Amino acid sequence: MYEITVLHLPDDFEGEVVATLVARRAASPTRRAVLYLHGFTDYFFQDHLAEHYVQRGIDFYALDLRKYGRSLLPHQTRGLIRSVTDYFPEIDEAVRIVRQDHDELTINAHSTGGLITSLWADRVRGRGLVQGLALNSPFFDLNVSGPMRVAADLLQTPLSYTRRALPLGSSTVYGQSLHRTEQGEWDYDLELKPLKGFSVHAMWLAAIRRAQRRLHDGLAVDVPVLVLASSTGLRVRDFVPEARSADVVLDPGHIARWSTSLGPHVTCVRITDGLHDLVLSAEPVRKQVFAELDRWMNAYVHQT
Repeated sequence: MYEITVLHLPDDFEGEVVATLVARRAASPTRRAVLYLHGFTDYFFQDHLAEHYVQRGIDFYALDLRKYGRSLLPHQTRGLIRSVTDYFPEIDEAVRIVRQDHDELTINAHSTGGLITSLWADRVRGRGLVQGLALNSPFFDLNVSGPMRVAADLLQTPLSYTRRALPLGSSTVYGQSLHRTEQGEWDYDLELKPLKGFSVHAMWLAAIRRAQRRLHDGLAVDVPVLVLASSTGLRVRDFVPEARSADVVLDPGHIARWSTSLGPHVTCVRITDGLHDLVLSAEPVRKQVFAELDRWMNAYVHQT
């Protein structure tokens, strides 16, 4: 069902680096493709997302970024990068491969993947490599208190270049809302996507804040962008039933606010009762998500 291609990349500060491109083809040859990028503490496992696209005659690709999922090597620290631009080489290579036999490419990215993709698309504007961005709860800002935000921004010091894990604690609420062994409906590898997430390192957080400030200053993405976010955010440390119908990771208001910083052509849609990963929401909710994706792609991306 899926084709797997390992992308061998230049070594980084921890040594050998690979990324993994997963592909599922539509039943008939097509010149249309979607490339999916996951978020933090994540990897591609959403088979129903791939099925949605291939049923519409669109080839589906997903990229497990360096140090995540299928790409994690034994010597690596999960998710650790010095800059979000560290991911650009694997995105460049994945796009090169996909565009060898596709004229139309949409990048569908979730959470941290949405932040990374936004900066990547700004860098390659004018080159026609991508025809649209569909961003699912992109990580445009921190969902923390004012003092915590100040502390995060103070990491622009030598500390930000260390591999030190920050003593932030962890919550299993989001994982509990998803996994079928807890309160959710989805089955995925808990070694690759633990219920409590990954450790947050100073280096990683500093890189994320630099990227977010760059986005807040304004990008010039030159293709249509769809930004999807839940209608409701919820900050809790312990699981409550409401966690199954809200974004418990990010503040959807931040997402909506900063969506206008991407470029001149942005559509922002709020999804009632949506989870952080909107395509993992309850079935009626994810049907709305897919309907919004279809409507936007038909209006702004698909070439005649």
